Amino acid sequence: MPQGKPETVPDDGRTTRQRRNRPLVVVHTGEMKGKSTAAFGLALRGWNQGWSIGVFQFVKSAKWKVGEESAFLALGKLHEQTGEGGPVEWHKMGAGWSWSRKSGTEDDHAEAAREGWAEIARRIEREAHDLYVLDEFTYPLKWGWIDVDEVVRTLADRPGHQHVVITGRDAPRALVDAADLVTHMTKVKHPMDAGQKGQKGIEW
Repeated sequence: MPQGKPETVPDDGRTTRQRRNRPLVVVHTGEMKGKSTAAFGLALRGWNQGWSIGVFQFVKSAKWKVGEESAFLALGKLHEQTGEGGPVEWHKMGAGWSWSRKSGTEDDHAEAAREGWAEIARRIEREAHDLYVLDEFTYPLKWGWIDVDEVVRTLADRPGHQHVVITGRDAPRALVDAADLVTHMTKVKHPMDAGQKGQKGIEW
């Protein structure tokens, strides 16, 4: 890996500044934990730069809590009160448009997931956020609930300066090919291998 300096410079007509500030599509995939954690860490950096942060969780339960949610909502309130950092929105299943907001069939969940993606696409079109975290978004793509090619086209055509981070296992090949930065989390060791269950502050 280059140490902060590209090994090659493409002949694309862009200045160094333009190339450095190009908005990115980032994918965190693989079987190991840490995909969402890395995405939220990146969102924290963005918040510190004053970016508008939009988190969209495609999770299985509205009751599922992660520590980052409380922390980012607190940071959003801090921004409202003091102007520090940037605004924050956090959407997940069970709130507003999010998929699987109530019990139902797989078709119901698939339709709700499509509604969720449609809302994200509308926000991208109007440049609502500087950074989008689409957490666990690979799953509705993998299950065929949302068309991968449509997602890739929307991301490729997004206006302005909008970064998008997508997390989840089994990222589709078309998404990986379209992304600018892809990390694959590979397990070396895990406490569960020794029979240890998840714990507060580490898993949530």
